[in-house]
Amino acid sequence: MKRRQMVKALAGTAALPMVVGTAGSARAAAGPAVKDDDTLVFDPGNYTTTTAAVTTDSGVKAVTYRFYKAITYVAHPVDVTYQTLNVSVPVEIDGVGIDASDAPILFSNAVGGYMPSSTANATGIGRGANPQLALASGYVVVEPGARGRSLVDAGGVYYGVAPAAIVDLKAAVRYVRHNKGRIPGNTDRIVATGVSAGGALTSLLGASGGSGQYDAYFEALGAAEASDAVFAAAPYCPITDLEHSDMAYEWNWGTNPLGSGAQVDQALSTDLRGQFAEYQASLKLYGKHGFGRITARNYDEYMVRTHLEPSATRFLAALADADRATYLAANPWITWADGKASFVWADFLTHVGARKKNVPSFDAFDFSTPETNLFGFGTVKSRHFTLWSLRKATGNPSARLDADLPETIDLMNPMHFIGHRNPGRSRHWFIRVGTKDSDTSLTVVGNLTAGLENLGDDVNTFMYWDGGHGANQDAPAFMTWIGKVTGYTGCTGYSR
Repeated sequence: MKRRQMVKALAGTAALPMVVGTAGSARAAAGPAVKDDDTLVFDPGNYTTTTAAVTTDSGVKAVTYRFYKAITYVAHPVDVTYQTLNVSVPVEIDGVGIDASDAPILFSNAVGGYMPSSTANATGIGRGANPQLALASGYVVVEPGARGRSLVDAGGVYYGVAPAAIVDLKAAVRYVRHNKGRIPGNTDRIVATGVSAGGALTSLLGASGGSGQYDAYFEALGAAEASDAVFAAAPYCPITDLEHSDMAYEWNWGTNPLGSGAQVDQALSTDLRGQFAEYQASLKLYGKHGFGRITARNYDEYMVRTHLEPSATRFLAALADADRATYLAANPWITWADGKASFVWADFLTHVGARKKNVPSFDAFDFSTPETNLFGFGTVKSRHFTLWSLRKATGNPSARLDADLPETIDLMNPMHFIGHRNPGRSRHWFIRVGTKDSDTSLTVVGNLTAGLENLGDDVNTFMYWDGGHGANQDAPAFMTWIGKVTGYTGCTGYSR
C-alpha cells in the first residue's frame, strides 16, 4: 500500500483526514496542505499569568509565568482535543525578572502506553519534575498533546494508531520552529523529553529529525513548513524498537520468574533468544573503551561493565558508611573494593527478581498487549507486527505481515534512523532507565546508546540503581545538562 493511501486509510476516509471532535463526530473533510503562513502564527499576547511553587534542590522557588493554553499546531487537525500544545514562559523567579526570549525550550510530552495525550484542559504547567524544574531554571516549556492508539471514531476507525503519535509530535515541533521570533525561547535549541512510550517517541524525535519519510502525513494535517528536528533528546525508559522487543526481553529476563514465581514457557523464550542473537549481530554495534563488537554472547559482560557496575558504584558511594555496610550485607553478591562495585550478570538478574511481562511480551498471541493495538489499522483494533507471533498465533508458517506494516514499523523505530545515519538527528542525548525496569529489555537503552555513540554523538546515559520503570533520580542534573549543551547561561542556577 502506498504511503498516501495509508494516510487516507488511517484517517478513515477516501479523501483527506476527517476532523473528529471529542464526542467522535465526523465533521468536514480537511483541505489541502497549509501554504499561508498566517494560518499557524503564535499569538504572544494570548496568555494568562500564574505562579507555581517549584521544589528544587535549593528550596522552593516561586515562579511567575505566562501560560499559553491549547494552541492548535496543525491547520487541519483530525482531533483538536489532542493536537494542541501549551507553552509556559517564566517571567519572574523569586521576585527577580526573567528574560526567557533566548532560553532553551523543553519539549515535554506526557504520552504513556502509546495512549492519547491531551493538554486541552490543563490550567498550568504539568506536574512532572522535568517541566517544573525547567520552568524554575528559566527555560521555556512546551507541552504537546498527541493522538493515541485507543482513539476510535463513530465509524469504528482507529485514528490514533501508528504513526499518528510521532507525526503529531513532529508537527508540534514544526509549529514551534515555524514561529521563531514569535514564540518565546530559542527555537533552535529545543530539547525533547518523555517517559516510557513518551520516551520512545522522544527517541524518535531525536533520531528522525528532518527525515522526509513522514511528509505525506504532514501534508494531510497541514503541518507548518518548518523543520521537525530537535537539538537534543532526553528519553526516559523508552519502550521502543518494538519489532525486536520480544526477543530482546527474553535475552534479558528470560530466566527470571513471573511475579507468581512460575517460569514462562522456556521453549518460546529460548526461540526468541536465538532470534535476538541474529538481530544483535545485524546491528554491528561496537562498545566503547575498546570493547569491540557487542553480540548476544558478550552483551551481559558489556552491560555489567559499561552500565550496571558504574550505577551500583555511584549508588553505594553516595551512602553513609553504615548504610553502605547494611546494603552490602543484604547483597553479598556485590563486591565492594577500592570504592567500586563489581558483580556478575547472573547475580544481578537474581537481584532484580520477577519479570513484569509474560512471553511474548509485546506482540501477544491473543492481542492482549497494547503494542498490538498500536499497530492496528482502519477498523482493525489490533494486529501482529512480528512474523514470529503472527505465525505462532495463526499456525501458518507462511503467513506474512500486512503490506503496510514494514514502513509503519520503521516510522516508529529510532534504530531505523540511527542505522541509516539520518543527518538531521539530534547530536546531544540524555538517556535514563532504572536497573530494575523490566517493562522492556535493558538492551533497548544499551543499543540506542551504542548506536548513537558509534555515530559520534554526545551521549549521556545512566541507569539508576534499583530504579523501576519511569525513574527520574537526577532531574536537577538534567537541567544543568540542558544549559551546558545549549550554551545557555541565563538562569540555570535556579534549578538547584
